[in-house]
Amino acid sequence: MTRYVFITGGVVSSLGKGLASAALGALLQARGHRVRLRKLDPYLNIDPGTMNPLQHGEVFVTDDGAETDLDLGHYERFTGVPAGRGDNITAGRIYRDILARERRGDYLGRTIQVIPHVTDAIKEFILEDSDGVDFMLCEIGGTVGDIESLPFLEAIRQLGRELGDEHAVFIHLTLVPHLSGSGELKTKPTQHSVKELLSIGIQPDILLCRCDRVIPVDERRKIALFCNVPEDAVIQALDVDVIYDVPNEYHREGLDRVLLRCFGMDAGAAPDLSRWEDVVERIRAPEGRVSIAVVGKYMGMQDAYKSLVEALTHGGVAHNVGVDLHWIDAELFEGNADNAAALEGIHGILVPGGFGRRGMEGKIAVSKLARERALPYFGICLGMQMAVLDVARNLGGVSDAISSEFGEGVRGKLLVGPLNRLRANANGMGGVEGDIESGDLGGTMRLGSCEAVLSEGSHVARIYGVLHVKERHRHRWEVDAHYKDVLEQSGLRISGWSPDGSLPEVVEMESHPWYIGVQYHPELKSRPFEPHPLFASFVGAALEQSRLV
Repeated sequence: MTRYVFITGGVVSSLGKGLASAALGALLQARGHRVRLRKLDPYLNIDPGTMNPLQHGEVFVTDDGAETDLDLGHYERFTGVPAGRGDNITAGRIYRDILARERRGDYLGRTIQVIPHVTDAIKEFILEDSDGVDFMLCEIGGTVGDIESLPFLEAIRQLGRELGDEHAVFIHLTLVPHLSGSGELKTKPTQHSVKELLSIGIQPDILLCRCDRVIPVDERRKIALFCNVPEDAVIQALDVDVIYDVPNEYHREGLDRVLLRCFGMDAGAAPDLSRWEDVVERIRAPEGRVSIAVVGKYMGMQDAYKSLVEALTHGGVAHNVGVDLHWIDAELFEGNADNAAALEGIHGILVPGGFGRRGMEGKIAVSKLARERALPYFGICLGMQMAVLDVARNLGGVSDAISSEFGEGVRGKLLVGPLNRLRANANGMGGVEGDIESGDLGGTMRLGSCEAVLSEGSHVARIYGVLHVKERHRHRWEVDAHYKDVLEQSGLRISGWSPDGSLPEVVEMESHPWYIGVQYHPELKSRPFEPHPLFASFVGAALEQSRLV
């Protein structure tokens, strides 16, 4: 029978429950157990698909097309277990499904209430599809004490009782802050957080205490006494300089041993964590460094590009080099060519995905600079589309080339637009003036894993080593295949297509040292032990560039 680990958080948000859950999953895997991780988010959005990246961070997309919380990216990177639609749920989805059932009459006229109907729906989600899994790790989003979290906490309280002590363990992640004025670590926030959890009926079995310095024995003993847990179940979660060192730190602190004891299991021999130690050493002590400019529009929140950052780190691991990221707002390049000085000392440029008109002209300008200066260029999703517009405008003679991303009312030749319009273009109706179609935004994009067929002999095919790849997509607009000849005569080859040959998936400039744009998001499939081929190749090209200057 599957054993369940429920991870909650207290005191403040953003303590790292997702990272803690992922690291614990990796530890259990290293001991030979099969794991699966799930995230339960209390907010009322159906999913994070329409949420502002500056508030929520990136949207992580799964193979089956679910738009999910960024923590699922941590889960995949640390465990290698592909996440799916059944691994992330929100209060909005729970309430939507319950209300749909009520409208259909499924409840036979009964009064619909939070208990039992909402809590039962949450429990159903937690328990489903658990066959073949030794440990199901369930992270509850938000912070204990939040109003919206109460149904989720009540649901796991009920489950803990129904499953029994040997099949349910509660881990509470909390904060032990250091006050510089008094020079003390303060345990009171943790005590109050556990008290709040106890008032709901949940007694934590293990406390993970986030701290920036070692917690002395006396303070640990005090926390254990006031929070009613064994002393060795007070696990300090020290800040680390490399996130992939978290499994090593947790093992050193005994988290995996204490967890297995809570389940009445013998820990047995210590797990082999040598590969985690190796990747940490490569990141901490690289043999060289490269500088990559990330030119985007969500510069105020690096979590908006979380998978991208990690994929670049993985690319560095592949070459044993450190990757220094320079975050540049795309608007810097709009209307002022002198700002090209911002790229001094840069060995490669990456233009990531994004939504909305702001910064688009800057992205077009920076792709032009990379093309003209022979700097390695990697365009992802919108970054590929902006490279297409640059080439069409500046080399292909289509001076009014536009994208639907520019917004309603913009006039010009539509090179990037709605899928149905472009399929009409492919039948001989190219050059239609652009407009943006109205309707719901959530879940309306091309989402999830799609196949791309790569051209034999192309640069991208050499990088992958195969001609058929599957990558994850998240975008609303497509590049118009009608302009294939214009682009290729200008030197930009379409070297990857959808299987039916209607949608460009990859473009590359053969006369350039490294100039590739992809319609999909390869960063979502990169892992520390399996760097994505495109990121490894891009960092390798940046390394070559660094040797030229």
